[in-house]
Amino acid sequence: MRFLILVLFSFFTLQSEAQVFKPVSWTFDIQPLTGNEYNLVYTAQIKKGWNVYSQFTGEGGPVPTEITYESMAGATLQGKSSEEGYKKEGFDKLFEVNVIKFLDTKPFIISQKIKVTDATKPITGYLTFMTCDNERCLPPADVEFSFTIPAKKSLSNDEGIAPQKSNIQTKKTEDKTSTTVSQIKKIKLKAPTSENTSKENIIEDVTSNENGILKPVEWLIEKVDNGNGEQEIIFTAVMKKGWNVYSQFTSDEGPVPTLITFEHKDGVELLGPASESGYKKEGPDKLFDGVNVIKFLDKEPFVMVQKIKVLDETKPLSGYMTFMTCNDKTCLPPTDVEFSFFGTGVINNASNSIGSAMVTNIDGKVDQSREAIVTTLKEPLSGCGKEEGKDTSSLWWLLLAGMLGGFAALLTPCVFPMIPITVSFFTKDTKRKGWVNAVIYGISIIIIYVLLGFIITVTLGPAALQALSTNWIANTLFFIIFIFFAFSFFGYYEITLPSSWSTKSDQMADKGGLLGIFFMAATLALVSFSCTGPIVGTALVSAAKGGMIGPLIVMFGFSFALALPFGLFAAFPAWLNSLPRSGGWMNSVKVVLGFLEVGFAFKFLSTADLTQHWGFLRYEVFMGILILVAFAIAIYLFGFIKFPHDSANAKIGGTRKVIAGLFAVIGIYLISGFTINKDTGIYNSLWLTSGFSPPVMYNYFLDKGDVDPTIQAKYPSYTMCANNIGCFKDYYEGMAYAKEVGKPAFIDFTGHGCQNCRRTEDNIWVNDKVRETLNNDLVLISLYTDDREKLDEAFISVADDEKKRTVGAQWADFQVVNFKQNSQPLYIMMTADEQVITHPRGYEDGVSKYQEYLDCGLEYFKSM
Repeated sequence: MRFLILVLFSFFTLQSEAQVFKPVSWTFDIQPLTGNEYNLVYTAQIKKGWNVYSQFTGEGGPVPTEITYESMAGATLQGKSSEEGYKKEGFDKLFEVNVIKFLDTKPFIISQKIKVTDATKPITGYLTFMTCDNERCLPPADVEFSFTIPAKKSLSNDEGIAPQKSNIQTKKTEDKTSTTVSQIKKIKLKAPTSENTSKENIIEDVTSNENGILKPVEWLIEKVDNGNGEQEIIFTAVMKKGWNVYSQFTSDEGPVPTLITFEHKDGVELLGPASESGYKKEGPDKLFDGVNVIKFLDKEPFVMVQKIKVLDETKPLSGYMTFMTCNDKTCLPPTDVEFSFFGTGVINNASNSIGSAMVTNIDGKVDQSREAIVTTLKEPLSGCGKEEGKDTSSLWWLLLAGMLGGFAALLTPCVFPMIPITVSFFTKDTKRKGWVNAVIYGISIIIIYVLLGFIITVTLGPAALQALSTNWIANTLFFIIFIFFAFSFFGYYEITLPSSWSTKSDQMADKGGLLGIFFMAATLALVSFSCTGPIVGTALVSAAKGGMIGPLIVMFGFSFALALPFGLFAAFPAWLNSLPRSGGWMNSVKVVLGFLEVGFAFKFLSTADLTQHWGFLRYEVFMGILILVAFAIAIYLFGFIKFPHDSANAKIGGTRKVIAGLFAVIGIYLISGFTINKDTGIYNSLWLTSGFSPPVMYNYFLDKGDVDPTIQAKYPSYTMCANNIGCFKDYYEGMAYAKEVGKPAFIDFTGHGCQNCRRTEDNIWVNDKVRETLNNDLVLISLYTDDREKLDEAFISVADDEKKRTVGAQWADFQVVNFKQNSQPLYIMMTADEQVITHPRGYEDGVSKYQEYLDCGLEYFKSM
């Protein structure tokens, strides 16, 4: 239990320190043994005072060190791994359990024996570890590793290079180069020897291996007419397995970039720099001493396109292209490939594109193997929704939620008795001075709590806040913590922070002056933690969905409500006589808050269930729990249930009976959430629980509508989404279908844990006209940014250079890279060839405005 409190409080108050400390560094090495056996060696250097935990430490304590192998096709593990270092085993006061940890006296070394079956295939993965000192623990961290077999030198954890698609692509380029692969195999033309040649396809064959000379790259150079006097010179490289070439934009400190040099270009004008596309990797490269390089691998042809404008058709165009090629072990010297074009004749080749976002297999199904989605998106074509998406109502809701939390905290036994005591202290001075001191006291409370929100905002950032709100581990942990807090509210135990904290703060308060008043406020925050902690925690987790500004707003609302009575009663001390006396009613408030904490706890568990697809906490079960909570509060307030701190003979007053009746009515209202909508065939979502409960489509007993089996056979992600509206859950498949049927695509960036997404679906998409538009006139593509399903292959984002491993991370990355927003919901209407029609629209209530947004985009699409 103490560990849960430690983790929660550390998260809220020590996050800034955790971002600074880096007390453990890892190195990775592979050591040859006998035959085809090797040792993988993981070594941790630990700074003084810190420790890491064994792979074999028990459950219920710290996170054990764990090794996850993502790619190990060429080797098998031989037995369990071994550990060595300065080990200490026994009871740990931080976790109150027995742990096995390795101290800083010696390096901590893990050894894993492997048997190699294919030395050409690397071993990749990541190591998860947790580190603590005597007072605090840092959050678990992942360190990536990559071993090449055989290898004798240590690999640093940042040498891995993960793939991503080039972000310099044009649709025309792809359309004109699609037949290149087949042409390379069929056409074998020698490079022209004079400038008067009329050949428009030039093949440079460097695939032979004569006299031991390696020639692993074959180039096709062609000229394609785009019309209007514009043409494209297309350079296409096909590489043998294991070889790569380098981008024109790679660092000069590493390999030689691929460069195009025009020697005779008097008759043309170059239109901008050449674009490039293919299977791209970017990151540090060990062949060049860790210099950051951009290279294109053999999995796809490497294509460079130089657009030109023809000024004089009688003049030749010639030059040479310089490139360098390497594999994992060696590099070949830079090579020049000459080219020459003359006259007006061109080759026009248009069909499916090389390196395009979508590749259709022979069986008609869309290929699922691709990396980062980077689309060159221009300014929206229309003005539709230009002023949309800037609604601040959600921020007002956060402010209101914070204030309600503050008012609830005021009514608890930890805070309410402090009001007359504190105000009486201020009224000992003159009326004016007491009023001023009370205002300073209230402002100090606001500063303390807003500072907490600021620390969380700055240290985590918007992406981490969004991830926190949907991460299944965090949400499961919050479920456990809030159940723990609920039983504290019920009176079974008391939660307090270390007494030394409040003692020191109280000592500072005794010094008087402005600093003394500030520490009086800090003392209040510390001693009232057992009552305010759960409320602040709930508010902060909800605030994570508000981006960077969310925690600041919710903490301001909470602290303002908490500070307001102290200022008012100091200004008007006679009002103190109107305050109800402290007594048993405050314990009743705590118990009611405890029941509400139970409801919030299951909301967190529901988010984890949705993102992980566990499937056990569906709509009926969740609503049943809320109904039980509502009726349990009513039964308790009517006096049929007693908790440890309740008075044995407490009288049930009229106000208490009214509140009990109100919760009974809420319980009956929640039962109406099981009525079925005759139009959609699913449950009617209630306004009170919309966005809080799981989606009504996520249920046990009601069948989803039938999808078109023909569409689903070709596009597996096609399914029924909210309100039984047909939708695609894969961007590529949705865009392919939109092109097939000639309709615009409606991109819905959403999330399993997104409350405003559910409100839109429950209150707007349920409208008959909106449903009809989404079903009949648009191709709905719902991309869940918090989906935790693993990708077949991770990729490095061009937005933050971090590795993305899940489907949700892929869609979130797509949203950030192209639309510079990371909050959900976000709606965009696009053509099938990725032209953005409407401005992105965020959450905003109201059916009519939403329908206007859809109609505006559709009208523009029809005019195109």
